[in-house]
Amino acid sequence: MIPVVKPFLPPFEEYKLLLEGIWERCWLTNMGPLATELEIKLQKLLNVSNLLFVTNGTVALQMAIKALDLKGEIITTPFSFVATTSTIVWEGCTPVFVDIDRDSLTIDVEKIEAAITSNTVAILATHVYGNPCDVEVIDIIAKKHNLKVIYDGAHAFGVEYKGKSIFEYGDISTCSLHATKLYHSTEGGFIVTKNKDLNIKLQRIRNFGISGFDTFSDLGLNGKNSEMHAAMGIANLKYIDHIHAKRKTLYETYTEELKDFNAVQPVWREEATMNYPYFPLVLESEELLLKVREALLREDIHLRRYFYPSLASSLPYLPEQLLEVTEDVAKRAICLPFYYDLEIEDVKRICEILKST
Repeated sequence: MIPVVKPFLPPFEEYKLLLEGIWERCWLTNMGPLATELEIKLQKLLNVSNLLFVTNGTVALQMAIKALDLKGEIITTPFSFVATTSTIVWEGCTPVFVDIDRDSLTIDVEKIEAAITSNTVAILATHVYGNPCDVEVIDIIAKKHNLKVIYDGAHAFGVEYKGKSIFEYGDISTCSLHATKLYHSTEGGFIVTKNKDLNIKLQRIRNFGISGFDTFSDLGLNGKNSEMHAAMGIANLKYIDHIHAKRKTLYETYTEELKDFNAVQPVWREEATMNYPYFPLVLESEELLLKVREALLREDIHLRRYFYPSLASSLPYLPEQLLEVTEDVAKRAICLPFYYDLEIEDVKRICEILKST
């Protein structure tokens, strides 16, 4: 069986060595030495101002909305994982969907201003498949209308735009370190902000809003992560260059093998580095997608309709909204198997099956 994704795992002995230290210290959570070490290493690797290691990418988004004191409408994208939208609703705000750009699949910046009302307080946009949004135009719009900006960078680990980390853009950026991601800590995520005071507030929010031994300053939650998860993050971090190189080779193989296939890849943002988190394609039609899926399943090979269906038209807790480009793309978009252990021969076999349809 070939799955869509499969987590990278470090040599067991290296992970075990870190676990032995946890057993010796008997310090399992509450920002232990490994969680602190991972924060420092990630901040240095990504060259970002401030970074907090948290429970997961969803909690990171919740913390972002809470830390910015957002109450009202938040403009967002319907082409993302459900957590991008559900977090807005969970925090008592109202998502306002804006259609996506047909080429990049990120939020269409030319349609944002038309969605702004007197109740709009922020923009929450997703770097889709790690592909950066038009952060410069979003920044201009946000400043013009006095809006906060949050970026869901769940897929964007390691991406740089114009020479700096994509997580340095916006008021707050978040990332997922879930096991399905190219770099992971089993479960986990992080949150980045350039604002030092905001970072201190986020630290308090992560720890129940505690500000002192017996004092509270903010409405908080338990956003901390465990030493076991931090150990996985540390163990995996030393292999990040190998992971990137292998995924680049897989990506280039897929691209070459499918150059004549009836599908297109999202157009990557100019001046942005590519981190190869997935191999997405937008097929010619939904009919072709279903044929491809059926042909692959006969060989026990799995793809994912990522992201399908559109969040604007499928969530039971929000009114249905049909956005032309998103509805069209969501019906035709797939992600093919893509992970470190995938062999080049398997990629070629997958491509042959696709072309045979």
